[in-house]
Amino acid sequence: MSDDGVGLRVLQTLSGQQPALNDVDYVDAGTLSLLLLPRFEHCDALLVLDAAQLGGTPGDLRVLHAADMDAFFRNARGSVHEVGIRDLLDAARLMGSLPPLRAFVGVQPHRVAIGSSLSPPLQASIAPAAAHARAILEAWQSGASHD
Repeated sequence: MSDDGVGLRVLQTLSGQQPALNDVDYVDAGTLSLLLLPRFEHCDALLVLDAAQLGGTPGDLRVLHAADMDAFFRNARGSVHEVGIRDLLDAARLMGSLPPLRAFVGVQPHRVAIGSSLSPPLQASIAPAAAHARAILEAWQSGASHD
């Protein structure tokens, strides 16, 4: 997974933070793709955490909401998993189950190759990415949204 594993590491950090957030399901969706579609039927919000080709330096973060997130995933070079996420969002849209609240916290990878550890810039991005993700979830829970 090398730097491609940053989303899972951010998810693990986020899910372990206290106090715990009520009504938040933390799902490692790295290889589930369209199998996640049934979950969208009962989902009010979707937060995606992943490595993505952002055109920046390794470890750079980008947060995108709603239409900006959708547009990003339509770009074939956007995410290192662009086909799976793009197809999942399109299928949910067609089924009428696209969560109204959507956001993406992306991290620019240094290397995407077979490996088991993150590069130093990606390791350093975990805490800031988790902080952005937590702030989004807390804003959604308080009734605020970013469109």
